[in-house]
Amino acid sequence: MRKGVPVLSFLLYFVVMAAAMLGLSRILPGFRVDGWVPALFAAVVLGAVNALVKPVLFVLTLPFTILSLGLFLFVLNMICLWLTQAIVPGFEVRGLATTFLASLILAAVGVIWKALTSAPQD
Repeated sequence: MRKGVPVLSFLLYFVVMAAAMLGLSRILPGFRVDGWVPALFAAVVLGAVNALVKPVLFVLTLPFTILSLGLFLFVLNMICLWLTQAIVPGFEVRGLATTFLASLILAAVGVIWKALTSAPQD
């Protein structure tokens, strides 16, 4: 594997997430993104929130996660998306159902991206 490929994959991840957010804004009522710049900014902020805030929330809410057999992780994804929309101007998510569906779809896009770009294990 070449040196620049992981960096390119990392940067493309944010472009893919921004495109997914723009697509969601077209089909999901209550999900609004004002263009590519807010979408890219939201993708980066969501990545930072997932990397920095979500692990702390996971530890703090571990009993709920265990009791719910892991379903509380959906709530954590929703909280991360809500925090992102609170930080990023031009990015808005309204309503509990919209937040749930958007966080579910964005998580699925992230999982698919990871599966497509991860190195095969021998």
